[in-house]
Amino acid sequence: MSGSHGRGPTSRTVTDALYVPGDSLLHRLPAHVALLAAVGVAVAVVAVPPSWQAYAAFALLLAGLARLARVPYGLVLRRSVVEVPFVVFALLLPFVATGPQVDVLGLSLSRTGIADGATLMARATLGVWTSILLAATQRPVALLRGLERLRVPQVIVQIAGFALRYVEVVVAEMRRMRVARDARCFRARDLRQARTLAQAAAALFIRSYERGERVHVAMLSRGYSGRLPDLEAVTRPRPVPASRPAQAPAQAPVAA
Repeated sequence: MSGSHGRGPTSRTVTDALYVPGDSLLHRLPAHVALLAAVGVAVAVVAVPPSWQAYAAFALLLAGLARLARVPYGLVLRRSVVEVPFVVFALLLPFVATGPQVDVLGLSLSRTGIADGATLMARATLGVWTSILLAATQRPVALLRGLERLRVPQVIVQIAGFALRYVEVVVAEMRRMRVARDARCFRARDLRQARTLAQAAAALFIRSYERGERVHVAMLSRGYSGRLPDLEAVTRPRPVPASRPAQAPAQAPVAA
């Protein structure tokens, strides 16, 4: 597939870029244990009653784990941009929620909305930090094996595996489309260019869907039956048997 070709042996893919190499306790932790720990932290953050003391304790715990794993705090903060949709929704809650009102800088805001928005933002931030630490200390392939060890349905593991494998292809397709737009002097300055961006997104979706169909047909033609082979088990070097004693030399041909 184009997009995955031409990478050198030392180049890193989009998914590999999330991993921060290291030899800390978190890096050496088995993937299924790390997954259980991350899910446990996320469940605890959601289940605990709204309390800033509890949220601060979780934040200190994650900060300590990041320091233990030698994951830079700046890296965690930069990757936290993925929670922007949750932040926007949390900021809108005080304006749309009902209940007692309070004036803030001339704006009438809902007390309930402020509390709910702050709780949502705190929980989303802690959940995102947990996911960032998990991705920074466990390789994607190891996480897939961890899901298998946790008896996650095989179809879910395969969907996740295909997403990790082909995200690089989709990203490369996006880059080529952006280069094509730039070559035509396209600049997204205001909402008037929204139609062009929407058409590009639709074209990217159609191309990805068609590529998925072709890959699926190719897999079926090669005997795919719902489960992928373990590539590491297939390519794992087999033990070389001990050298056998030298056999007796072949007999000389009998003279006629």
